[in-house]
Amino acid sequence: MTDVTPLPAPLPSGATIGILGGGQLGRMLSVAASRLGFKTCVFEPGGDCPASHVANAHVQAGYDDVEALKTFAQSVDVVTYEFENVPTSALDLIESIVPIRPNRKALAVSQDRLSEKAFLSGLGLTVAPFAAVDDAVDLAEAIAEIGTPAILKTRRFGYDGKGQARIMSPDDAPQALADMAGASAVLEGFVSFTHEVSVIAARGQAGDISCFDPGENVHINGILHTTTVPARLSPAQRTDAVLLAAKILNALDYVGVMGVELFVTPQGLVVNEVAPRVHNSGHWTQNGCVIDQFEQHIRAVVGWPLGDGTRHSNVEMLNLIGDDVDRMPEFAKNSAVAIHLYGKADAKPGRKMGHVNTVLGPAS
Repeated sequence: MTDVTPLPAPLPSGATIGILGGGQLGRMLSVAASRLGFKTCVFEPGGDCPASHVANAHVQAGYDDVEALKTFAQSVDVVTYEFENVPTSALDLIESIVPIRPNRKALAVSQDRLSEKAFLSGLGLTVAPFAAVDDAVDLAEAIAEIGTPAILKTRRFGYDGKGQARIMSPDDAPQALADMAGASAVLEGFVSFTHEVSVIAARGQAGDISCFDPGENVHINGILHTTTVPARLSPAQRTDAVLLAAKILNALDYVGVMGVELFVTPQGLVVNEVAPRVHNSGHWTQNGCVIDQFEQHIRAVVGWPLGDGTRHSNVEMLNLIGDDVDRMPEFAKNSAVAIHLYGKADAKPGRKMGHVNTVLGPAS
């Protein structure tokens, strides 16, 4: 008889969830946790962070502060995270004391663009052509193989369009390489796509999976501008999107919510990237579903049953970037608009200050 490792007991209400990172995602996770009766403790080096306004506790310390990490880990019952780039040394220490969900494999894959592309390709999923680039010789060989136009991206620490350089012809290669500032990189070929969609998918501790409807995304200057549901997809494309997200979750033995970004092409769906956390393109679920992505993530990491991700409304999510937040009086007059602000004091250019969800009508 094969031994089956029993699942850990679900955490009861009143347990404490540790969250690495104190930004807006940590804030919204804390709100969702509190509705289910859980406490949250946020570990975040910065003071007066969005999550600290609503969490039960805030450990303000650096990720190299061993004693603070120990105190944090010993004060919580499970740890999750709102961003991927937590140092390995900090994770090692925390995991020696308390479980981390989603697991370390998901982080290792997503922290490095090259590892991520190789992992996805290994699952038989379609990704953009790619090649590792460490120096000018690598870049010349990659361009010869992949062609131009292409995008050179740092392997680590890139988000919202940062750490990227377009190469429209081989003449652009020297400047693109200089833009990487010595960091290891990956060259990705352009994908000819009609539009981009994302699937917000969840997997529970028992392997159960629940996916929200794919949303259609529009980016401006590398930052998500809007997500609209329903996305323009055929029934077959919608099914394919959900199935490939489930394939990724299962391969990682994942627990929690993941965002999977996809390019829609005439030849099929191409995986752009994955994010092992709640995702900006899933904010529409707050006003389009009974159980949103944040509650779904909390349910997964504490061992509760996943909720039904069925959508009851069509929704458009609009990110409020920088001084977009000045439009609050306009949004507040519209009874179809739900306002979600992050509590950030300064509206800097490119900074996500909040989002609004406009309910467009019953689900169709």
